[in-house]
Amino acid sequence: APGPAMAASPGALRRAGNEEFRRGQYGPAAALYTRALELLEAAGEAAAEERSALLANRAACHLKDGACRLCVADCSGALELVPFGMKPLLRRAAAYEALERYGLAYVDYKTVLQVDCTVQAAHDGVNRMTKALLEKDGVNWRQKLPPIPTVPVSAQTRWSVPSAGAPGANAPPATAPRGEPGESTAAGTERARTLKEEGNELVKKGNHKKAVEKYSESLQLNQECATYTNRALCYLTLKQYKEAVQDCTEALRLDPKNVKALYRRAQAFKELKDYKSSIADVKSLLKTEPKNTAALRLLQELNRA
Repeated sequence: APGPAMAASPGALRRAGNEEFRRGQYGPAAALYTRALELLEAAGEAAAEERSALLANRAACHLKDGACRLCVADCSGALELVPFGMKPLLRRAAAYEALERYGLAYVDYKTVLQVDCTVQAAHDGVNRMTKALLEKDGVNWRQKLPPIPTVPVSAQTRWSVPSAGAPGANAPPATAPRGEPGESTAAGTERARTLKEEGNELVKKGNHKKAVEKYSESLQLNQECATYTNRALCYLTLKQYKEAVQDCTEALRLDPKNVKALYRRAQAFKELKDYKSSIADVKSLLKTEPKNTAALRLLQELNRA
């Protein structure tokens, strides 16, 4: 844009860069992010968050342009400033994958899942890397992996913005300055996770009633598929079959092909003697996992019922 270029603030340069990025102008976008970074150099530590975000944005430009090594360097820089940032981790993983450095990509995808276990791009990445490493290094591929860092709980909270639009490696850079969106929900998500884990511990001890209470508290803070299927399991054990059906239905609303939800709802329908619905659920499940032995066994029982 014309005008006194030097007077532009880092924020304005970043927004201009985001605009270019959205138009597919990755070179010009990278140049704007670089200018913003130069202005912030002087601010040092004070601007760590903003510098990290700019480096992650510039990394996205490099990734789009196929400059994978530059992408890796920028992501690593971003992660030094703000450890365990989701976008730089995802972008660095994608760059490593393109460079065929599958072990390093695997570690980054796994790290993302520790930060937020709902990021589909990371689940898919782990699956692809597992296949690639198995082909490359054989059955002992895990022994050759670099260590996977342990993500501290503080970092899990900080980045767990509600994950409806979890940014994939291709998402345009965020415009919102970091640390504003989702601060309050982040704490809620973290609390929900703790409550769910407490519920899981109670299930292991066989205390299903108390576990139901923990899962219910967790679900008030964060509607998560696994929490519904876990609570459904408790309801099955407690012979509360209608509640089990409801929880599985909620889980399937969040994840229509969820195998546990289909299996547990089929079990509950069977106990309620609604054999038609039960068979329908088992058949849906078998479309996803044709060799699921538990489901095949249940189908045999239903056919005899």
